Amino acid sequence: MAAKKNIYVNGINQIPVPLRQIEIVERKGIGHPDSVADNIAETVSEALCKMYKKEVGHVLHHNTDQTEVVAGRAQSKFKGGDIIKPVYVLMDGRATTFINAKGKQEILPVESTALKGVRDMMKKCYPYLDMDSGITFETKLGQGSDDLCGVYQASNYLSNDTSFGVGYAPFSITDKLTKETENYINGALKKTIPEAGQDVKVMCSRVKDKITMTIACAMVDRFIDDKNSYVASVQALKKAVEENSAKIIDREDAKVKLKVEVNTGDDLKRNVFYMTVTGLSQENGDDGSVGRGNRCNGLITPYRPMSMEATSGKNPITHVGKIYNVLSNLIAQDVAKKVKADAEIHCRILSQIGHTISDPLNCAIDIINANAADDKRLPKWQDEAYSIAADWLDNIDKVSENIINGKIKTF
Repeated sequence: MAAKKNIYVNGINQIPVPLRQIEIVERKGIGHPDSVADNIAETVSEALCKMYKKEVGHVLHHNTDQTEVVAGRAQSKFKGGDIIKPVYVLMDGRATTFINAKGKQEILPVESTALKGVRDMMKKCYPYLDMDSGITFETKLGQGSDDLCGVYQASNYLSNDTSFGVGYAPFSITDKLTKETENYINGALKKTIPEAGQDVKVMCSRVKDKITMTIACAMVDRFIDDKNSYVASVQALKKAVEENSAKIIDREDAKVKLKVEVNTGDDLKRNVFYMTVTGLSQENGDDGSVGRGNRCNGLITPYRPMSMEATSGKNPITHVGKIYNVLSNLIAQDVAKKVKADAEIHCRILSQIGHTISDPLNCAIDIINANAADDKRLPKWQDEAYSIAADWLDNIDKVSENIINGKIKTF
């Protein structure tokens, strides 16, 4: 371990969220307009990282976290509707668009790289979206400022922002049901219910040991023949989710009772259905922006600490708005594995612009349970937590590499 770092470990006497009476957890699925924006922004960053490494040998400065998804217009109908106006996507932000090599200015293929990466990703993630007629892209990636590029190119990477990251662990049963349900609907369930679109939002409300799961799923009209077919598809989705959720609950040895409700905004008497042409609500009135949806752990958790920072699209080398949010979750997870006693772990890391990212201004770790501050094991927990955090900070480049290689999701 290197020199002593600004790491502070506290024991806090407080009831952990999973043991409290109320808990709310939300996940916006991969097809939600805000998640689409996050996905595009992160894809642009990943594509630029690969291009920079190929062309220059290492990642250059960029921040592409300003993507906007502007809704289009569609007319859904049974057996297949029509796109009237395509979705518009603006990919803006900063990037290194040229370098000076041997006294000459060399232009880098920034916008073409970004566009190709995004189009490839969209085809894979959103199969019902026609890439020719259903969406248009515009790229506005300008050269980054000299001061931030300079910070970026320094040896022993320096932070390009004064910002903080925050994370918590472990996940509660409410967290797990929320995240894993969306993953299931947008994963294995597609094999049996293809009419379930990619725009899926899952909201779980736990009151004591009872969880109400509300799911909004954009159904794809081309697979639905009529009203009865729509109702049957929604009921099949509900049943499948209930069965999958029962497996999660049994695996966690939880005692919760679950109630699942799907597309509660439907009004069958007035023929109002959540039915879409593409499986995405952005086709017909829902806009999206980077950073307005899931935090980097994939959830929105009003009962837990959260950063308002947009993680997706920021460069994974020097932008602590990305790195520290990811890292704080990793530290919290590792500390939670060491510290038992039904403890909840919070981690917050603060940077200073221009200072080494491996040496934050402070890294605070809170160990929370009803008696943590008075527990005789606290000194041991503090030593373990300090060592875990210090080791991660000393090897912070691993976080960057995992992000670049797509091993860590940011939304």
